Amino acid sequence: MAESAEPISVWTGVRAMFLMLTPNESSFQTVEEVPQYVQQASPVFIGLMLLEMVVGVLKTGAPVVTVSDGLTSISAGMISRLPHLLMRGCELSAYMYVWDRYRLVELPWDSAWTWWFTLLGVDLGYYWVHRFAHEVAILWAAHQVHHSSEYYNLTTALRQSLTQQFASWIFYLPLALAVPPSVFAVHIQLNLLYQFWIHTELIKDLGPLEWVFNTPKHHRVHHGRNLYCIDKNYGGILIIWDRLFGTFAQETDKVIYGLVFPIDTFEILYVQLHYYLCLWQRSNTYETIGDKLSTFVKGPSWKPGKSRLGDHDDNPKVTGKEVPHDPGWSRPLQVYVLVHFLLVLLTYHDVFQNKMILSQFTILGMIGYILLTLTSLGFIMDQRPTAAVLEMLRCVAMVTILQYGYLKSPFPQLAVPIEAFVSLSLLYWALQSFSQLLSIKKKAD
Repeated sequence: MAESAEPISVWTGVRAMFLMLTPNESSFQTVEEVPQYVQQASPVFIGLMLLEMVVGVLKTGAPVVTVSDGLTSISAGMISRLPHLLMRGCELSAYMYVWDRYRLVELPWDSAWTWWFTLLGVDLGYYWVHRFAHEVAILWAAHQVHHSSEYYNLTTALRQSLTQQFASWIFYLPLALAVPPSVFAVHIQLNLLYQFWIHTELIKDLGPLEWVFNTPKHHRVHHGRNLYCIDKNYGGILIIWDRLFGTFAQETDKVIYGLVFPIDTFEILYVQLHYYLCLWQRSNTYETIGDKLSTFVKGPSWKPGKSRLGDHDDNPKVTGKEVPHDPGWSRPLQVYVLVHFLLVLLTYHDVFQNKMILSQFTILGMIGYILLTLTSLGFIMDQRPTAAVLEMLRCVAMVTILQYGYLKSPFPQLAVPIEAFVSLSLLYWALQSFSQLLSIKKKAD
């Protein structure tokens, strides 16, 4: 969407998330007029996540999210949107291309019938995007990011894939034969926003709404690695597609979340990309070209001699007593990581706010810095031996950026304390690196 679109109010953002916008107020003649509902929903995301944390503690006596898992999920969400700094979203770009050249009819952009038809069409398209992402291994390599958390809370909704957007656009192209891009641009955002609030364990049952809508109860099943949960409940807004196409499952046994084979790491690039390497290595174990190709285009559980989707005979058995991976790191280190994460989050927000006036070189440089920061913080959370050296180098980069003014503090009065904090961080990690080198030398001697 264009930068000239009018900003939306927080209340409008809340209503957009719960599909409470009317056709009259969310129909636009041109794509340029469509608000950036997702990008401008940050205050709503933050507010609901904080509310969930408070209610979770009051209701269960325990936090619903850990620092390591929550920051990894938000980091994945940040990375998934970095391509938008360089280009318009693939879904909308491909859609407009087909609309401009191949549309068969032109439904009126200001008709309520067009609005409702598009809501159903986008949601049906999403069902098939989602189903193929589970049933085709190369697409699962992207989508597995969203399932990699062993927790289920609102931060999990933000754990999105960097690469899935480069294939999902295909499933929406039939709509481009009739539905104006401006209407599609609204509904592709509303569909995504709706799916945020259903990532929670605090809402148990919504009664009759469960028959029609995708709800937290239904979506919990989708995120489970229990045998009865796998490849079920693909719906975005509506659950009727799963009921129609035979992929619906009720929540019964306690849901155990995460990947069938947990990855036990918070290193964000590994979370995003590890399954591509896994597929490549698996394909190399097969001898025939057909089996090698099948590794990528059949189901993630496929093996030679199995059906297209394979089976789950080799999956670890779920007992219901599984404990999510927790690095068990110190409280001061958690505070350190949280503070630096907030600093890079401010940088991330600033880059998106000013992308129209920044040079491509500066944007690429800031993308590199954001990725370096999120990777380094992941190393610290994983407590890797190389974390000290990487974090020292990152702090050098951050001090340099601060000195040359590429990072503008949104709070000028805090500029000096921030620089002092970063300098102390650099000193600390330099000492840690030096200590590790001495330790290695002593062992060698």
